[in-house]
Amino acid sequence: MQQKRIRRPGTGGGEGRSKARVAAMGGDLPHDASDGYLVRDAHRAFQRLLERRITPYGVTRGQWYFLRVLWIEDGLSQRELSTRVGMMEPTTVIALRGMEKSGLIRRVRSTDDRRITHVRLTAKAKHMRDELLKLARGINSVAEDGIVQHDIATFRRVILQMTANLDKVRQ
Repeated sequence: MQQKRIRRPGTGGGEGRSKARVAAMGGDLPHDASDGYLVRDAHRAFQRLLERRITPYGVTRGQWYFLRVLWIEDGLSQRELSTRVGMMEPTTVIALRGMEKSGLIRRVRSTDDRRITHVRLTAKAKHMRDELLKLARGINSVAEDGIVQHDIATFRRVILQMTANLDKVRQ
């Protein structure tokens, strides 16, 4: 059985909580009261299981995010792909180089503007789509086990609102 690491209290977010709310919790911010910590912990659990399930297909977790975007819209420019995945362009270039070596994508120069490179899925990557998305749905199913659909819908609405709230602060 894998032992869960103990993390330092207060490292999971919650910076926006009112002083009264923190004081009501005894002045500390325990892990189970930190939205940021709980989201991070859940995210890491999703990633661990995803990685275990996609590795046999020769796909890394980093490649997964690019595949997900390209399965929706193939042929994006490297810059647009980088933006949609949320990675810096140099990181994207390195990831795409590995995907090209693995036979998942090919990069094609634009005929209109030679500075633009489009990323296109190979037949190999297209054939993996249904099987790998089935694995992803299975991971969601594992995560949602024992939770009623109403609560899942509420969770999704709440997490989207939290993200929007935090994104407003960044601006």
